[in-house]
Amino acid sequence: MPGELLYLSFADVTEVALPIAEVIEAVESAFREKGEGRTEMPPKPGIHPVQDAFIHAMPAYVSALGAAGMKWVSGYPGNRERGLPYISGLIILNDIDSGLPMCVMDAAWVTAKRTAAATAIAAKFLASAESKVFGILGCGVQGRANLEAVNEVISGLEEVRAYDVDAEAASSYADDMERTYGLEVQVASEPRGAVEGSDIVVTAGPILKDPQPAIDAGWLKEGGFACPIDFDSYWMPGAMHAIDKFCTDDIDQLKYYQTVGYFSGIPAVYADLSEIIIGRKPGRESAEERTMSMNLGIAIEDMVTAVRIFERAKAKNIGTWLSL
Repeated sequence: MPGELLYLSFADVTEVALPIAEVIEAVESAFREKGEGRTEMPPKPGIHPVQDAFIHAMPAYVSALGAAGMKWVSGYPGNRERGLPYISGLIILNDIDSGLPMCVMDAAWVTAKRTAAATAIAAKFLASAESKVFGILGCGVQGRANLEAVNEVISGLEEVRAYDVDAEAASSYADDMERTYGLEVQVASEPRGAVEGSDIVVTAGPILKDPQPAIDAGWLKEGGFACPIDFDSYWMPGAMHAIDKFCTDDIDQLKYYQTVGYFSGIPAVYADLSEIIIGRKPGRESAEERTMSMNLGIAIEDMVTAVRIFERAKAKNIGTWLSL
C-alpha cells in the first residue's frame, strides 16, 4: 500500500510458515543469480561493541527475484547467560522501483532458515549422496535448522551425532530431533565423537575472533563434507588443510574478513559456492575426497527469503501495516 509498510514480528514471521523446501529453492536461485553476476552485495560492514560480539549491516539486491534491502543483525555470545538469543536483528525490504521501504520484519527466523538452506545446498553439491550420518557441533537454533534443511536434500540420513558445550542442550536436542525426524541421535561427550565417522559435519558455535579450535586433522572421514557456519572457530588449520576442496559462499567477504584478522590459517579457496552451483567448477568428483564449504552467511539469502515471507504474509493477512 502506498505510504505504508508491513511490520512482521517474530511471531508473525513464524506464523507465515514458509516451508524449508521453499527457503532452499529461493536461496539456491539467489546463488545462481550471484554466479551469473546478476546480484549486488558489498561485503558486510560492522561494529563490535563487545569482545566476540558483532552488529553487521547486510545490504543486497537480486534483480531477477525482486529482492532489495538490508539486514541489521547482531550476534552476542554472552546473551546465552542473560536468557537472550545469540542472534537478533531486523530486515528492511525496499520496493525495487521506488526505493520506498515496504516491509520491516524480525530477522531471527530468516537468519536461522536461510543459513541452514545454504548448508543444505552446499551438501547437495559437495557431500556424498549416500551420506547417512550427520554430525552437529552446537545444538542451538542453528543445530536444529541445519538438520531440518540437510534432511530435506539428503534423503538417506539415519543417524545424528551431536555435541554441545552444554550437555543439557545436547540432551534436549537429541530428544527433540529423534521425535521430529525419527532419526537415531547419539550425544557425544566431546567434539571428536560428533566428527569422526560422520558423513556430513556442521559446526554451529559462536563466532570467535581468537578461537581455541578443537577439530584436528584426520577427524573428518575420507569422503566427508563439512560446513562451518561459525567461521573457523572449531577447525584447526591442519584440519582445514586436509580438505581436498575448500570452498566458501562468498570469496570477496572471506577476503574482507582476512583483512580484519579472521581466517589466518585457511587453505587456498577452490571455488565460490555459486561457481559450483552454476556448473562453472565441479563439486564432488570422487567418493574419497574431503570437501568443505566455509559459509559466512550472505545477504542475498536473507533478501530472497524475506521477499517470499512478505508476499505470503500479505496473502494471509498477517502482520501490522504502519504509516511511513
